[in-house]
Amino acid sequence: MNLNIDIDNFSSPYSTPSDEKKESTFHLSLEGLPPMVKTSDVFRGDKGNPFLAPRGVWSVGEKLIVSDTGQNRVFVWNNFPETEFEAPDVILGQTELLDTGRNAGKETSASTLQYPSGIWSDGKILIIADAWNHRVLIWNEFPTNHGQEADAVIGQPDFESNLTNHKGLGQIPEANTLNWPYGVFSDGKQLWICDTGNRRVLYFEQIPHTNFACADKVIGKLDFNDRDYENNDPIWPYSLRINEKGNLAITDTQFYRTLIWNNHQDAFTEKADVLIGQNDFDACGQNQYALFPSPCSLSWTYDSFFYKDGILVADTGNSRILWFPKVPTANAEMAENLIGHPRFNISSENSETRFGTDRQLYWPFSICTNGNKLILADTGNHRIIRFELNDFIA
Repeated sequence: MNLNIDIDNFSSPYSTPSDEKKESTFHLSLEGLPPMVKTSDVFRGDKGNPFLAPRGVWSVGEKLIVSDTGQNRVFVWNNFPETEFEAPDVILGQTELLDTGRNAGKETSASTLQYPSGIWSDGKILIIADAWNHRVLIWNEFPTNHGQEADAVIGQPDFESNLTNHKGLGQIPEANTLNWPYGVFSDGKQLWICDTGNRRVLYFEQIPHTNFACADKVIGKLDFNDRDYENNDPIWPYSLRINEKGNLAITDTQFYRTLIWNNHQDAFTEKADVLIGQNDFDACGQNQYALFPSPCSLSWTYDSFFYKDGILVADTGNSRILWFPKVPTANAEMAENLIGHPRFNISSENSETRFGTDRQLYWPFSICTNGNKLILADTGNHRIIRFELNDFIA
């Protein structure tokens, strides 16, 4: 890519001469530890209409898929862009590259989007959380045309409906309704949906191919019509991940924590085994009520992603990514490394971020890995970053 952040001599096209010798916080050693990142590529979307607050990112094979959330569209590149600006191969949610209106400025349909967020794909099927239309869209075959219509919708009886829980505000949730679904995850057969506004996760034994399909099980509620919640439940589940070992992570934004189950099947009936970010289930303090963040605290966390034997956590409100080389086995374990700041006690509001956005992260919402690459939606900076991770964390 044209904008490549060099480890030893960082300089961006936006730097002034006095800035050129300043290191990128992406690469600074942390208290004697080696930097996590080897190289970094920055991508800002199409030059004619770049990203605006992208909140979802996914990469499979050579493909890059981005929810350009602020402009109600999803962009697809069949090969990861090689330059800072590059037009997409496919636009979903809009029929024209420069269009950005909610539901394309029209009525809700099979080809429109309103605040798209979470993405999952195996390169064949594409699933998108169309959050503000209170639905999840499924393409049975990977889309190849601009504005291509989805094949199935979850959460609504048809493509023209978009009310909360199908019937509107205040309605009791059901097995086939949704309220602000922000996260989706699949293994290619099963499907999990973070039904965030209903404070639950819906589980489908098979990816649905028909509209308004009912979920088979629910995480976080006693039944599909339950609206009450306890601190043991996911309070505001925003994303969900499962690794090859069967570990389950649910990022619980409102309580500043990530919930870990050692076996994902236990989540239907048992509370989480481990908490990242809090000491117990009743704790809900931002940065554990401390003035500054620490290696074991979180602020407005929105995503996590298993990598190798460990887990990466998007500590969004602290504008950093935390790295745990082993999936934690006790509450409030300390992260061993991070991306975004040179020390654990810095957040985006402190003085050491004053050098500008080319040397920091700003509210990273979504992360995923592809091989040894970490792809990140740096939402507040309106860009996607692809990090090549150093071998020591492999």
